[in-house]
Amino acid sequence: MSSRHRLPGEKPVINEEFNDRFVEKPVKRVEEDPVKKTGKKPSNTQGLKDGIRLFGMKRWENALKELLLVDDADLSGEEQTELAYYLGLCYAKLERLDDARKYLEKVVAAGGDLLRKYQCRLTLAYIYVTTGYVKLAELELNELQSSGFESVPLYNTLAYAAYTKKQYRKAIDFYEKALDLDKDNATALNSMGYILADTGMDPMKGLRYCRKALEQRPQSAAYLDSLGWAYYKCGNLPDARNYLRKAIELAPKEKEIKEHFRIVSGGPA
Repeated sequence: MSSRHRLPGEKPVINEEFNDRFVEKPVKRVEEDPVKKTGKKPSNTQGLKDGIRLFGMKRWENALKELLLVDDADLSGEEQTELAYYLGLCYAKLERLDDARKYLEKVVAAGGDLLRKYQCRLTLAYIYVTTGYVKLAELELNELQSSGFESVPLYNTLAYAAYTKKQYRKAIDFYEKALDLDKDNATALNSMGYILADTGMDPMKGLRYCRKALEQRPQSAAYLDSLGWAYYKCGNLPDARNYLRKAIELAPKEKEIKEHFRIVSGGPA
C-alpha cells in the first residue's frame, strides 16, 4: 500500500459531526443590510458577526470574504481571537490548510476558552498529518490526551496519524476506542473496516464494519469504495465490482476509487 494513500471516508476532524458538536452557535441572522439602513459601512464588530453568521449557514467562501474585511486593530483581544478562530475554520473547510494552520495556531497560543482550544488542536493535528508533519500532529494529540480530553474525533485523529505511519494495529486500537464511545460512528467503522480488509488482518470482519458504515451513509462514494474493496479482499468479485461501480459513478475523479475499480475489473496496469 502506498504511504500516500488517503484513508477512505470522512476526514477525521474536519467533518460535520465535529463542527456540530464543538463550534459555537452562530449569531442570529441580520435581517437588514446595515449599509442600506444607515448609509455607513458596518463596524468591524458587525462584520465579525456577519462572518460568523455566514459560517453557521455553511457558506464558507462568503464567510471568509466577510471576515477578511474585518480590521482586527479595532477589535478587543477576545474578538481578535474569535476572528482568527473563524478564519482558521473557514480556510480548513475550503481545504486551504496552510492558511488554516496560521490562524489556528494563533488561537492556541492565545489560550482562553478550553473547548475552542481543544477543537483547534484537533484541527491542527489533522492539518499536520495531511501535510506530512506527523510528529507535530502527535505532539498536539498527546497534549490533548495528557490533559484528560477524550472524544471520538480525538481517537479518530490519533488512528489516522498512526495509519499514515503504517502502524495499522495501533490505528485499529484507536478506532476501537472511538467505537467504545460511539458504536455507530461512521468514520471509525469505515476506516477500521478498510484497514482490516486492505491489510489482510481480518477481511471478513472488515467487510462487516464497512457494511455498517455504508448503512449510515448509503450515498457516500468513499464508503461504497471501502465496501467494494473489502469484498474484493474477501474474494467476492461480483459484489466488489458492483459497489465500486456505484462509487465511481458518484466520484468519477477520485484516483483511489478509479484504481480500485481498475484492479477488480481486470484492467491494464
